[in-house]
Amino acid sequence: MKRYIHYILILFVLFFIANGCATHRAQEVGPTSILQAQEEIAETELLDVGIAVFQSSELTEEKAKDEGTHPEIRNAEVHFMPYHLNNTLQQSSHWGAVRVIPDENAAVDLMVKGEVLESNGEHLILKVDVVDAAGNIWMSKAYEAEADEKNYADNVLGEKDAYQDLYNTIANDMAAYKGELSPAEIQTIRTVSKLKFAADFAPDAFDNYLTKDEDNIISLNRVPADDDPMIERLLRIRERDHMYVDTLNEYYEVFYNEMWPAYEDWRKANFVEQTARRQIKRDALVRQIVGALMVAAAIGLGAGDVSGTAALQSLLIVGGGAVIVNGINISKEAEIHSAAIQELSESFGNEMKPVVMEFQGEKYELTGSAEEQYTRWRELLRKIYYSETGFVEPDAPEKEPPEGEQSSP
Repeated sequence: MKRYIHYILILFVLFFIANGCATHRAQEVGPTSILQAQEEIAETELLDVGIAVFQSSELTEEKAKDEGTHPEIRNAEVHFMPYHLNNTLQQSSHWGAVRVIPDENAAVDLMVKGEVLESNGEHLILKVDVVDAAGNIWMSKAYEAEADEKNYADNVLGEKDAYQDLYNTIANDMAAYKGELSPAEIQTIRTVSKLKFAADFAPDAFDNYLTKDEDNIISLNRVPADDDPMIERLLRIRERDHMYVDTLNEYYEVFYNEMWPAYEDWRKANFVEQTARRQIKRDALVRQIVGALMVAAAIGLGAGDVSGTAALQSLLIVGGGAVIVNGINISKEAEIHSAAIQELSESFGNEMKPVVMEFQGEKYELTGSAEEQYTRWRELLRKIYYSETGFVEPDAPEKEPPEGEQSSP
């Protein structure tokens, strides 16, 4: 009898595990209003922010099903969420230009990187890393929010999301860190950002302006003169880079706007689905445990020397078995709920249309995903820079000498 009681205790443990919280260690977010700048901030004290397209661990069909989502939806979310964070940061008025960028290695004053740990319309867990151009880690933490019916009321495109409290908390944490910096520290970050961009294009000329210590923190060795013609040319190249990223952000905005209504509907529906699924699974497990208790009780009656228990024992075994089967059938119903949301994911995509850029009378067409286009664009900018300056591009392939001539030894 003790052995059967042991098995039943295991079932109870599994019950509590199945109904426990997520395993991610994250800050739980409650109602939070965004803290806006109380006065206009001088341009010299503004930092430009780059928000990298979010990441997510590989989401297999099985893992997605367990989480209550779909891989195609997650692929869309990693582009949707950074743009909504972009809107939230702009609303706070604490920052300079805020842009979504496809490359987290771009030279910006402040880089925000995010990872979607869980998202299914009921729960959202985001891990966020914020690092400035000098390599100082402002924060690295996970945020968790749980939605209810009220979170899906009165939402506004681009302004108020079902998880707006979470986005507001991120924005407030970033503003709080920035508020602790002196104007001189902010200016150093801005200067390092410019020189990192310059060193990327002209390493021989600008590498010695910066020093990186063993902790990968960058400091200034010296700064170029205000009228340095080389840095002026590179800053013009940087403005071209900003122009292209602004073009990318027009695409992200269109994608965000088109995704909003379908995504809102999916999250609302999936919120109901997840709630119902959890209740069904809880009921199923309870019934299975009750069934196991009834079977164990019947076995216990059979083990004891009790007269007239044969009929009761048979009834308990049959009844317990029926409850277990019923619980399994209810569990299968939960699988049906997840199938209803998959059709919505088919309309979510992340491929960009070709972008055409024109410089000095020449047109350049960039194709592929946003990430591929941006990589190609940086290569193109580099070629434009070396073409304008006449400098030799590092690691550039050596030109073949004309026929009849030989290259110098």
